[in-house]
Amino acid sequence: MSIDDRSRPHLRRGVRLQWDKLRQKYLLLMPEGALVLNSTAAAVLELCDGKRTVKAIAAELSTCYRGENVENDVHNLLLRMSDRGLLMFD
Repeated sequence: MSIDDRSRPHLRRGVRLQWDKLRQKYLLLMPEGALVLNSTAAAVLELCDGKRTVKAIAAELSTCYRGENVENDVHNLLLRMSDRGLLMFD
């Protein structure tokens, strides 16, 4: 699957992002289990609300990371999450 810059990603039904106080890390919770996320992956997934486009997510994160071009990283993460069935695109 390829990801279009105009697509609007959101977490699949039954999947949610949650801060784990004990581990001090974000978790992606799903019916099958949990996935421990690094801070960058959590930042991307927090912006996947079904309203922002992939391009807008990358632009917002680029600002947070001092203008770094993060488009490829965002695309790769979204593709991996989609391949695992955790993300949907409108």
